[in-house]
Amino acid sequence: MTTRRDLLKVGALATAAAVLPRAAFAQQAAAPQTFAPAVGQWRSYQIVTTVEILKPEGQVQAWLPVASFSNPDWFKPGENSWTTNARSAQLVRDPHSGADMLHLVFAEGEKAPKVELTSRATSRDWVVDLTRPGKPAPLAADERARNTAATDLIPTDGIVKATSDKIVAGKSGDVEKVRAIFEWIVENTYRNPATRGCGIGDIAALLKSGDLGGKCADLNALFVGLVRAQDIPARDVYGLRVVPSRFGYKSLGANSEIVTKAQHCRAEVFLSEFGWVPMDPADVRKVVLEEPPGKLALDDPKVAAARKALFGAWEGNWFAFNTAHDVALPGFAGPRLGFLMYPQAANAAELLDCLDPANFKYVIRASEIAV
Repeated sequence: MTTRRDLLKVGALATAAAVLPRAAFAQQAAAPQTFAPAVGQWRSYQIVTTVEILKPEGQVQAWLPVASFSNPDWFKPGENSWTTNARSAQLVRDPHSGADMLHLVFAEGEKAPKVELTSRATSRDWVVDLTRPGKPAPLAADERARNTAATDLIPTDGIVKATSDKIVAGKSGDVEKVRAIFEWIVENTYRNPATRGCGIGDIAALLKSGDLGGKCADLNALFVGLVRAQDIPARDVYGLRVVPSRFGYKSLGANSEIVTKAQHCRAEVFLSEFGWVPMDPADVRKVVLEEPPGKLALDDPKVAAARKALFGAWEGNWFAFNTAHDVALPGFAGPRLGFLMYPQAANAAELLDCLDPANFKYVIRASEIAV
């Protein structure tokens, strides 16, 4: 007899897929090369997120991000499936931000709320040749408005606009302006290892402090905000590193099958003669701080290669979730989230700390799969 306590199985995944052997994972991390992504073969990935609520209190809910982002050039979301003892479990979308998530509601009194979510996607390295302008289809008016708008944590006026105007003074055209902002981020910010998680992304506070340190959700948000302040469409793309860099950069890939803390925010800018273009100044600063032996100079060959490549290219060893800001969690009366990149859960008293996976508790595992 099936009861509420039985695992609820929802969704479907192709059973023919196979996880590639761990030896391939280890081999992939070897042999450092110059960081130079090139458009290549599609690769498929699987992430398995296991969430347990250790101290349930009253009504327990959980929200797990799934891929709602899609770009036919380099990222295709796949299927999701899950097992859980939740009373209800369904894929939902926050209509304001467009973020997709698995929303779970557990029965009051459930002593061990748990869910295991399996998600798949296909990705590849992507490069836009900025020496060969074209005529991409222009953005629809609503998409342009969405990607030039201010958000709760990314204003486009005040100190953000003033800073942006100073950076681009004397520049003309969107490519020249965006490059100036990219280089300013690389030259003037730093990756702060003490920042929790990927950072908060409050860019006005960052600029007002004068201390331009943080992690990807801070530095790339600052980049996006400075670009939007010039009325050029830009967006953060929130996701997860899933496998090592095939170029041997330890700082730019997942170096274990456990990717619980491998979240990473990238950025894209829409340039009038090129369309959506990948960019990641925050990862340049990550290479500076973390690439062995660490604390590299900006003119170090490893940094120079990443700096050149990450203006117009990136590696497809990454799983995208969404480009959402100001995310409302369905069924939760608390404040909106600045972004949705981590599993979230709440009990009757509060939203749990998503940056404390050991006590939350959640684990994320990633693998490359053959399909």
